[in-house]
Parts: sequence; C-alpha cells; structure tokens
Amino acid sequence: MLHEVTATRYITPLREGGSLPGLVEADDLGTYVLKFTGAGQGRKTLVAEVVCGELARRLGFRVPRLVTVGLDPVIGLGEPDPQVQDLLKSSGGTNLGMGFLSGALGFDPLAFEVSPEEAGRIVWFDALVNNVDRSWRNPNLLRWRGETWLIDHGATMIWHHNWPGAETSAARPYDAADHVLARFAPDVRAAAAALAPLVTEDLLAEVTAEIPEVWLRDEPGFATPDDLRRAYARPLLARAATIHERAGQGTEGDR
Repeated sequence: MLHEVTATRYITPLREGGSLPGLVEADDLGTYVLKFTGAGQGRKTLVAEVVCGELARRLGFRVPRLVTVGLDPVIGLGEPDPQVQDLLKSSGGTNLGMGFLSGALGFDPLAFEVSPEEAGRIVWFDALVNNVDRSWRNPNLLRWRGETWLIDHGATMIWHHNWPGAETSAARPYDAADHVLARFAPDVRAAAAALAPLVTEDLLAEVTAEIPEVWLRDEPGFATPDDLRRAYARPLLARAATIHERAGQGTEGDR
C-alpha cells in the first residue's frame, strides 16, 4: 500500500486544474499536492492517479511520489474561499498526495526538446491508459532538474466510469493526433517492444494492490475490493499487447 501521512497544514489552493487541488504540509515534513475525494469525479479520479502513477513508475517513467493523506477538515478553517472550505469539508479521511516538485516548469513543446525514443514511450503509455489529457493545450508534463516528469492521470481509463461497457470502451483505438509530443516523431513501436512485455498480470496485481481499499468499497457489480482491482488490471493487460497498432495519427505507430 502507499505510504500514509497526515496533513498538518493547508498552505494554498492550486487553481491550475478544475478539481482545485491544494498544497499541504504533512507530518513526515513533506510538501504535497493534495487531490481530494470530494472533488470532480471523486474517488475514481484518485484511483486512476494511483493505478497510472504507480504503473508508470514501475515502467521507468518519472512521476512524483504518491502517498495517501489523512485529512481532518478543520485544517482549512482559516481558508477564506468558500469553495475551498466546501471541498475540505467534503474530503475528510483518505485523500491522495503527490510529491511537490518545487521549482518545476510546465512543459512547453516549443521550449524543450524530447527525443523520439522518450516521446514514443510517453505516447505509448498514454495510449495504454487512454490518457485524453496530455494535449498541447494541457500537457500535464513538468520539467524538473532537466528531466520530463509525468503528472495528473485522473482523466484516464475512462471505462471505469461505466463498468458494464468497460470491455467495449477499452478495446477502442487511441487518437494521438493532439498529443503534446506528436511533433517529436514519437517512436511508439520501439516503445511497445520495450515496455509491453513488462505489463504482466503480476505487475498489474502489484500496482492495483496500491489502491486504498476505502476507495474501492461499495462499487456496484463487485463483491469485494479485490474483484474491482482485477477489473482495473484486465483492460490494461489486453491493451498492452496491441495498442501501439491503434495509436492514432502522427506517431510512428501509424507508419
């Protein structure tokens, strides 16, 4: 399971995203970007962050450290914004923290270069998890200490919002035409050859075991949290083998 910390100070809201994450300090003296169970799509967004973030880490991508953050809503009583107050009140308990990369810059494809190999790996990973939120409009990449870091995977695996149709949804191609890295001639086939064999049942079981059980309870159609964990793993295992052949326009996977 993810390391557990407790929020000790709410610093400030971060208004770049629609879910209104906040910056907090925790009892391990770390600073985290906090994503709330009471925001947006709620716990499913946080589950997607855990599955994709921990899978990306195991495949060799740079992603911020993920932790669970215990939140007492009274911590934000001094926050004057009523929207933030409401968010804190509705998010007591277990939330998700991402290690804060102090000084990181938002990725600009006109300012930073990415090799076709690295671009291919990122496009392939986004195709695997069906990330619709890595476009030039909203790259969800950071440059920190001269390297590219992946962030914000809440808008992935859209099939988990409709489990009865998940198999059909997960079988669809991935349109990479609008991907922020499309201009770097991503070598998706080479990425697939290197990464797809790593996506095994054992690896996915390890990844889904990181999801806090409290976020998996009472999901309609699933008897136990472990049943739901296996449901998260199945589409990823199936997509890993062939998604490079169906990864939209503008990538090496189409040539």
